[in-house]
Amino acid sequence: MDSLDPASPLAPVIPIQRPPRIWKFWGTALWGLVVFGAMFAGQMAVVAWFVLRQEGPLDMAAAIHVLGGGLTISLSVITGLPGVLGSLWLAIHLSRTPFADYLALRRTSWKNVAIGVGALIVLVGVWELLSRATGRESAPGFMMDVLRSARADGALWLLVIAFCAAAPMSEELFARGFLYRGWSESFLGPVGAIILSSLVWTALHLQYDWFFFGEVFSIGLLLGYLRYRFNSTWLTIFVHGVNNLAAVVQTIMLVSSG
Repeated sequence: MDSLDPASPLAPVIPIQRPPRIWKFWGTALWGLVVFGAMFAGQMAVVAWFVLRQEGPLDMAAAIHVLGGGLTISLSVITGLPGVLGSLWLAIHLSRTPFADYLALRRTSWKNVAIGVGALIVLVGVWELLSRATGRESAPGFMMDVLRSARADGALWLLVIAFCAAAPMSEELFARGFLYRGWSESFLGPVGAIILSSLVWTALHLQYDWFFFGEVFSIGLLLGYLRYRFNSTWLTIFVHGVNNLAAVVQTIMLVSSG
């Protein structure tokens, strides 16, 4: 009867911990809107700052000029990243799942990197051939205009950081990290999650026309497959960054030769 002995120590009280959870279809969709809103707010803060410091009347023409500036776009892409990270941290913290585990922030092998980059080269090469066959520009006009503006402002280096580092990280953590994770464990399954997250990711690129929409969507499908096959969002971030770097280099060459 030691338990009745007042001198005996009390048994430690072990707190009941709720098991971790994964946001399913609707939870992922709703939190996805929050993440997108946080990213958009971070980007618009930079745009608003440039518009307010613009000299002269604040008319529509001045606003469009600011919105299309290479420096403005570069900074807005970079400032969208903290909003994505903060909102993702909140959503994942409430799920009681480790941040890196939820988003599949796992190291991968160089073999997987080579497979991902090789598949990207083949896919982009097919689209390049199709572009030439249809007489289209190899790079979208939006990219060329932004690059010219950034170079004129002395912000080309900032554009490279924004497009090749900040954008891939924000978009991959959002699409292939968060959206894919939740939707793949819902009724959609991995295939449905790859398709739907790719559609959402494509919708973020409203600056392009239907042809480049198709290319972006196909790249999204590839990145989604890499996320599913190798279970690493770091891999998709790297491959996404390589794609954007190649696009920037290609655009620089076209602008220089034009």
